[in-house]
Amino acid sequence: MLIFITKRVGFAILTLVVATFLAFVLVHLSGSTPGGVVLGSSATPEEVFAYNEKIGWYDPWIVQYADWVGQVLQGDLGTSLIDGRPIGPDIAKRLPVTAALAVFGTLLSAVAGIVLGVTAAVRRGAIDRTITAGSGILMSLPVFWIGILLVYVFAVQLRLLPATGFVPFTTDPQAWARSLALPVLTIAIASVAGIARQTRASMSESLAQEHIRTLRAVGTPTREIVYVHALRGASLPILASVAIQFIVLFSGSVAIEVLFALPGIGQAMQGAVGSADLPFVQALVLVATLVVVVVNFVIEMLNRTLDPKLRAS
Repeated sequence: MLIFITKRVGFAILTLVVATFLAFVLVHLSGSTPGGVVLGSSATPEEVFAYNEKIGWYDPWIVQYADWVGQVLQGDLGTSLIDGRPIGPDIAKRLPVTAALAVFGTLLSAVAGIVLGVTAAVRRGAIDRTITAGSGILMSLPVFWIGILLVYVFAVQLRLLPATGFVPFTTDPQAWARSLALPVLTIAIASVAGIARQTRASMSESLAQEHIRTLRAVGTPTREIVYVHALRGASLPILASVAIQFIVLFSGSVAIEVLFALPGIGQAMQGAVGSADLPFVQALVLVATLVVVVVNFVIEMLNRTLDPKLRAS
């Protein structure tokens, strides 16, 4: 186990280095420079050049990247070119918003998707066809359209939930939950179909295994067969599907955060790219990659816990 963890930590560090260095290169190839962003269009080329030279923008890329890594290791993610504020505290304020969306959206879609998938695999017939057809319809709906529809129903017509805005948990827990209700529901509806289909496929395969037929032959209760033995056997691909959904939701929450005016990581990335806030882009790539790496590591550890063959390898 120690060797496995050491290898995975080394791979995680390598992934972080590669992802952040690629982002670093793309930032330098974007055509924007810190001097151009900070000084604005009224600055002369000489003034822009002098500013860039002062901060080391024309140093070799590997030198700049090494300096940036050293800065990050000291807990400093840099300073925004737009407003001059430290990037770290800003991301720290936004991270809980995106994390809450991704966590609650994934949990809700996972519960609903697993229930639907297990039901389809066990009941079959018309119920299976209905769930499969419904999943296909949900997968074809754009998440932005689902969000608009929910806003129209629950905010405009029924006036039960706020259409936009965010209230921090520390300010008002109830208002916080209400401000996240529609975004989380939108995410869950958009994500449930993929998990339901994966669960159905994995459960159908698991229920066809020889040991499941043996359990049926000796009179094991159906509920125990389905929810203990078969679901455990199907858990690895289901778990992987849920993890992928979480990663997609965390990294791709821009549309949801813009639609519901939520001050999260996705909205920050859109703003940073649009305003060419290069240090902010670099810091956001680091945070997003770190989350993906951590989630992958946790999933691998769970897989080894659930599968004895992996533990033995």
